[in-house]
Amino acid sequence: MTRAGVVLACLLLAGCGAQAETHHNPGTGHEVSTSVPAPVAGEARAEITIAAGKVEPPPGWLELTKGQPVSLIVTSDVADELHVHGFDIPATLVPGQPVTVRFKADRTGVFEVETHDSKLVLLQLRVR
Repeated sequence: MTRAGVVLACLLLAGCGAQAETHHNPGTGHEVSTSVPAPVAGEARAEITIAAGKVEPPPGWLELTKGQPVSLIVTSDVADELHVHGFDIPATLVPGQPVTVRFKADRTGVFEVETHDSKLVLLQLRVR
């Protein structure tokens, strides 16, 4: 196998990324719902819309403190899968239906929130 073939094979095996071991050791609990629940005290909240391949608001940072509750509310115009890297949280996106992912930011680092099929970065979580 050529060097390029080896590199490509490694990238394919890495999949969503070897940023963390959470694919093997996922974080504690999380909740995925098809509603927009009332905010929780101290919660960091981001509401994101995906329409015509564009993310609103444009991808940015959500600054968090370790242990802080988080709610990500995502509405997409196409079916897709949302993934919160580092916490290994997937959620199915159904066109026109808001999906809320709630979890506790129980580890530090920088973690990407993206869609799998459309490969859109929705935001970066920075937990300190």
